[in-house]
Amino acid sequence: MPLILYKVLHLLGLMLVFAALGGAAIEAALKEKPWKKMHAILHGSGLFLLLLGGFGMLARLGIISGWPGWVWAKLAIWVILGGSLTAMRKMPERGRPLLFGAILLGTLAAYLALYKPF
Repeated sequence: MPLILYKVLHLLGLMLVFAALGGAAIEAALKEKPWKKMHAILHGSGLFLLLLGGFGMLARLGIISGWPGWVWAKLAIWVILGGSLTAMRKMPERGRPLLFGAILLGTLAAYLALYKPF
């Protein structure tokens, strides 16, 4: 597949993950959680598309083995974002700070992808 398709998949995954996290942060304040399942579906699908698009781009760029440090850092961010929905559910009073932290991590991931500092 062409590189641009992997980029689109990666960005779609990013939008799904942050839509789910934003919805979960808002829903954390509610007693009933009517969108809980939808947030989980969006979050999981988004994480999958992020991974698929990211590894597809790495393959297209010729980075097959011996990953640089920025790839490892982005994988660590992906793992943290993966656990953030559960953290919001377990600690609903911290939904907003967790969302803000996720946004900062997303910004860091973008910086790493654009500038590849290490």
